[in-house]
Amino acid sequence: MASEKCKSDSPSVGGPKARVVLQQCFSAKVQVEPPTNEGQEAEYVEIGRGLIVYVCFMKGATEEVVDRMVRSVLNVRLSENGDGKLVSILDLPGDVLIIPQATLGGNIKSKCMQYHKNIAKDEGFHLYTRFTNICRNTVKENNKNIENNHVVKNGTYGNRQVLSMVTNGPFTHLIEFV
Repeated sequence: MASEKCKSDSPSVGGPKARVVLQQCFSAKVQVEPPTNEGQEAEYVEIGRGLIVYVCFMKGATEEVVDRMVRSVLNVRLSENGDGKLVSILDLPGDVLIIPQATLGGNIKSKCMQYHKNIAKDEGFHLYTRFTNICRNTVKENNKNIENNHVVKNGTYGNRQVLSMVTNGPFTHLIEFV
């Protein structure tokens, strides 16, 4: 796994403010509603070729951090185009599936995982919503310049989710935002 630290204008105090894991895929789907006892089937959102983005916010994360995350995630050159050249998900173009992943904020202590550095749930929900909305709007704006109709889908914040994917690689990248 590659790791890159994105620099901020102010010095970091106490470690990263957010983490993302980027994983290329040929297809992916995540369950957003479980099946019910009344017989209603589970609900899924799915994407075609593109990028899965696992997102975790830690204490100290702000809207400015979210804005930098979106720019980095959508513009980093990880995907191969038809000529074998590395391009961004916007240049490919491809779909994006955003998954909230609080476990990325965990630290091991003795034999247990602890999540004391994670942001409060309501603050995390606000930042996650901002992240997904900006990604969606950026991809939508990019679609105006091309003939494709690529999508941004997202999982539900604060819930367990069932994910299935067909990966391309796997090429997995960890990015920390300070």
